[in-house]
Amino acid sequence: MPAFAIAHLRTPQINEDVLEYIEKIQATLDPYQGRFRVHGADPHVLEGEWPGTIVIVEFPDVESAHAWYASPAYQEILPLRTRHIEGSTLIVQGVGPDYDPRRTAARLRAATD
Repeated sequence: MPAFAIAHLRTPQINEDVLEYIEKIQATLDPYQGRFRVHGADPHVLEGEWPGTIVIVEFPDVESAHAWYASPAYQEILPLRTRHIEGSTLIVQGVGPDYDPRRTAARLRAATD
């Protein structure tokens, strides 16, 4: 199953450290087959509030995503971003191509009966 690293960057700002981070991040993703799916988009908020921007990187699986985040190469550049941008980062497992939300609803309904 694919996995996604998602970062909600609440206070995006551009400076030399952040530019260096952006220039170097792809090399840290390549060994783990990480690919940007969303990078710095200006979200169209439909419900609630969303200060800042979002970044989504896809990996082949959860293990690859965790290995990338923990890798020495990524940990070396991470402070270039975190010193300047407040945000939250998480890793989530995606769903397969045959995912049907009705099956999830049925499982949840059965658990509450």
